[in-house]
Amino acid sequence: MGLDFKSINILNPATLEGSVAYALIVLFCAVSVNRMLRLGVERALARGSRMNIDRTRVKFIAQLAQIIVYIVSFFIYARLIPALANLGNAGLASVGVLSVVAGIAAQNTLGNLVAGISLLLYRPFNVGDRLQVQSPAGGVETGIIESLNLGYTILKTDDNRRVVVPNSLMASQTTINLTRDDPRVIATLPITISLDADLDRARAVLIQIAGSHPKVQKVAGCPVTRLDGSGVQLTLCVWCADSATAGGVKCDFMEAVIRRFPAEGIQLAPVSRFVKD
Repeated sequence: MGLDFKSINILNPATLEGSVAYALIVLFCAVSVNRMLRLGVERALARGSRMNIDRTRVKFIAQLAQIIVYIVSFFIYARLIPALANLGNAGLASVGVLSVVAGIAAQNTLGNLVAGISLLLYRPFNVGDRLQVQSPAGGVETGIIESLNLGYTILKTDDNRRVVVPNSLMASQTTINLTRDDPRVIATLPITISLDADLDRARAVLIQIAGSHPKVQKVAGCPVTRLDGSGVQLTLCVWCADSATAGGVKCDFMEAVIRRFPAEGIQLAPVSRFVKD
């Protein structure tokens, strides 16, 4: 006597018990596939230094693949359940309208997704690159890309803040990549001395300060950049390893100038004028 599987409700997709059972099975399969996908990506990234793997591209594709797995799983489930299949056939005419409405409602999200894909294809920057971006408040934010996902790019600033920028904005604004190819930058320090101060001695002291700093790679020059009735402005220019190093070097230079110039008999311009510049 054969077993009639149609009589077992839990195996019959036309019953409530069967639809729930199939839903759990399909969900389990989707979660398992995504788990294997995630483990595979983690192993690939662990060997990334040896295999020269693009970490940004791998992470982005993995996120996109996980979403596709859930979408495909839903359609498979809909094909298995007769009630959903009938509902889909009956509502086929309204799918186009619903798609338009959903597209309008989620245009920002879809825009971020499309922009994220374009960033992945053109690769103007990668995870770990140091960028300068324009914040909505009008200021410039500098940070290291910590994450590039389907919707947003996350930058970690020097003061440990996280700046979350929509991918649509990252793709449309002008971004300065301080890491790509050559991360070196020039740090500039304008110093205004009085008109009767020894110009050559002031320049020599500035170059000496720069030459003795351990984080200065090379002195680019120290020209006169302005001359007016209140003083002469010298601008010390030095090469540094990156923008973060340049910021610290400028602070060290200002402290060294305050200490050295009076000892060398070099008079600075009035403080009000110096602060203004």
